[in-house]
Amino acid sequence: MPEQVQQAVSNQEIAAQMEYAGRAKSLLSQRYSHPPMAYVHSFGCQQNQSDGEKIKGLLAQIGYGFTDQVENADLVIYNTCAVRENAQDRVFGNVGALKPVKQERPDMLIGLCGCMMQQNSVSEKIKKSYPYVDLVFGTHALHLLPELLFRRVSGEKRQFSNAEGPGRIVEGLPLRRDGSIKANLPVMYGCDNFCSYCVVPYVRGRERSRRPEDILSEARELVRQGYREITLLGQNVNSYGKGLPEPVDFSDLLREINRIEGDFQIRFMTSHPKDCTRKLIETIADCEKVCRHIHLPVQSGSNRILKAMNRRYTVEGYLELIDYARKCIPGITFSSDIIVGFPGETYEEFRQTVELIKRVRYHTLYTFIYSPREGTKAASMEDPIPEKEKSRWLRELLAEQDVIRGELQNNLIGKTIRVLADGEGKSGEGWISGRTASNDIVEFIAPKETIGSFITVEIERALNWASFGKLK
Repeated sequence: MPEQVQQAVSNQEIAAQMEYAGRAKSLLSQRYSHPPMAYVHSFGCQQNQSDGEKIKGLLAQIGYGFTDQVENADLVIYNTCAVRENAQDRVFGNVGALKPVKQERPDMLIGLCGCMMQQNSVSEKIKKSYPYVDLVFGTHALHLLPELLFRRVSGEKRQFSNAEGPGRIVEGLPLRRDGSIKANLPVMYGCDNFCSYCVVPYVRGRERSRRPEDILSEARELVRQGYREITLLGQNVNSYGKGLPEPVDFSDLLREINRIEGDFQIRFMTSHPKDCTRKLIETIADCEKVCRHIHLPVQSGSNRILKAMNRRYTVEGYLELIDYARKCIPGITFSSDIIVGFPGETYEEFRQTVELIKRVRYHTLYTFIYSPREGTKAASMEDPIPEKEKSRWLRELLAEQDVIRGELQNNLIGKTIRVLADGEGKSGEGWISGRTASNDIVEFIAPKETIGSFITVEIERALNWASFGKLK
């Protein structure tokens, strides 16, 4: 598949949007005697959460404050996810619930954006069935929010923007980050893999990588601001570097970020197994700031199903990567995604997936019953297995994973581990929660002042969802 020409939104286009932001702010100041309030909710993956931070940054530029209550909002924006059917259903349910609110408060604005809105069928449904929605814009039009909002506030008709295309890189947008300890840092956008079940290439566009100097500049600024964990994001970070003029891959980028001075750690997701190389594994082993955990979605333990999914690797090749990583990086842990009940999957093929998870012994599994996505190849495949049977398979798999998880958790007892304290715990007053470099959740009693610091904890007991210990 040919590489795409790298395209970027120009500085002039960003400047024009900032001018629209100023004009919208002026109009809103005439409408409200107080700063207008915005409610922004992002569904789905961490890439969507990162996009939500850009949306909030643009809205802050326009003069909005922020609220956690829809009822208090003058503007509601749902940043949507199209990966699974239930995510779409939740969006339509939430939008439907806004109708009576809008009837009581007709000046309230409602915006829908993100992956769902990049699909023409969804955009048309919103246009026809939800006439009270004011703004609809897809993933390629996020940077146009100031202009769309200005046009609507100034009295123009409902605004729709979901132009198709490969997508472009957008730099220089303001950000309003959701936390002060952990930060998401996108390194690339889009996907070229076209897995037969996945809608992402159609709604996120083709793969395009940010320039390494832009990524490194943002990473340095995050460290300067005191962030302790940086998660590098992309639909497939392992293919980072496509379309860039200089020869650079994800391993090279990791090494450069690892060289930044400061006490912080690096995570990344998501990795496609077909592009996970020995070079990447060796880089993780060499870089002391890169966490000893890899999210490596396998999806199925059957080679026939993997081929039908267009995953372009085999179970045998996947296991070779796992074994090499364990050889190079003692203590490394893995998480994975599993799809149960892919069209045409037999129970025997499902059991091959169960055997694979018993072989790999994943730290965490994200499991889903197959959900057909309009426009994908798998949506037209015969799917004879009843949903009830697929649910039974899923319960069977989760029971096996619970056993594995319990054993892995018990292995932590007695160990002394470095933990990033990132918030208050669930165990009651005085408990703090954190994560290890291997992605284990740990709770311990400590002053709230420890939040945001790396500390050492001795593990005393464990449950499946977390381990518990004391400060050392």
